[in-house]
Amino acid sequence: MSLQEIRKGIRTMYAADPIRADWELFGRSSDPLTRRGFLSGFATMSAILGAEVVFGRFLPAGLIPAALAEETADFSIPGKHPGLVVLNDRPVNAETPAHLLDDTVTPADRLFVRNNGLPPAVIDPATWTLTIDGEAVEKSVSFSLAELKTRFKHHSYQLTLECGGNGRSEFDPPAHGNQWTTGAVGCPRWTGVRLADVLRAAGLKDNAVYIGYYGADTHISGNPDKVPISRGVPLAKAMEDESLIAWQINGEELPLMNGYPLRLVVGGWPASTSGKWLQRISVRDRIHDGPKMGGYSYRVPCKPVVPGADVEEDDMCIIESMPVKSLVTHPRSGVVHTLSDPLTVRGHAWAGDSAVDTLHVSIDFGQTWQAARLKKPVNRLAWQHFDARIKFPQTGYYEVWARATDNGGRTQPMVVPGWNPKGYLNNACHRIAVKVV
Repeated sequence: MSLQEIRKGIRTMYAADPIRADWELFGRSSDPLTRRGFLSGFATMSAILGAEVVFGRFLPAGLIPAALAEETADFSIPGKHPGLVVLNDRPVNAETPAHLLDDTVTPADRLFVRNNGLPPAVIDPATWTLTIDGEAVEKSVSFSLAELKTRFKHHSYQLTLECGGNGRSEFDPPAHGNQWTTGAVGCPRWTGVRLADVLRAAGLKDNAVYIGYYGADTHISGNPDKVPISRGVPLAKAMEDESLIAWQINGEELPLMNGYPLRLVVGGWPASTSGKWLQRISVRDRIHDGPKMGGYSYRVPCKPVVPGADVEEDDMCIIESMPVKSLVTHPRSGVVHTLSDPLTVRGHAWAGDSAVDTLHVSIDFGQTWQAARLKKPVNRLAWQHFDARIKFPQTGYYEVWARATDNGGRTQPMVVPGWNPKGYLNNACHRIAVKVV
């Protein structure tokens, strides 16, 4: 019996009482879990699996073993792979299980969906326009989609997009919002024109410091006067070569749920800065003040705080470059593997505006680490691929952990990093379950 089957059976048995299911599996006597509770739980788990939890004594307190850490849901989104897990349907938000992100270039149907409002009901590319305005441009200008494609040089880059809340489900105390696990990330190849070229065409003034976008999506309340989201980036980020106004993903039109027919792509920063259904960009003489730019949205405490603390709005700082992170995409968590054969593990690593320098894997909950082979990115701001061959010392239950370090020496933490009110920037090590027989 596979780990998935065991997990499903126990979850089904206690469907009405999920906490009881955890107790049955892990001897949970309090929350957060105690070291003693985990040790007694491993005995229970070993009996269920018929396999010793090898190196179980080293599993960090407070973590549920990876064999039971993932949830799935049955729901489908037009144009998207049926394996995506829908977290919300109004607005639609869906993540991609790690094993479906194994491609070096993320397929369009496997790119996560993060909506703040409702997609436009009617889209006519022939009449679609993009306006550049704001206090810090010489003149307001508008371009049709056709004019964008003919007037400006086309560029293609593979760029990593990750939701700032990816990994939110692991924070304790829990943070409000979509409970992303690991799948709100992807790295397709985008085609469009450089944002910098279009901004220059409008004539940037010396006082330009920020840009803000506006899309055609509507507020979930139905109120036409409400804007669901309007975020932006400092001018320096907007003017980077890789910041695009894009109309294609992997050589095809954008999916509707990913911004068709036009969107921003600002790689390495929270995906919320990459506005979809793009209609207007305002060049500002101040930090943009659109919806979800202020308060607690896409902000973290400027200084570390105690978990669960009340943080004043003035003490929150805007998220910019995303932290170093990695994802094991093969094999799928819960694989049963033969002891005599090495296990090939692979995945991706990324580091916001930086590059990943090294990638290591561990099978003993971080007591020792083995260097993986890490490839260079195909271009700046693209994720990097890694692989490793692992030999196991005996049969039993293992977890393979991945840990990336960027070129500034910053390393992924073993467990969830600093708590923040909205559950942003969780870059804890990813792990998968392996049963060796």
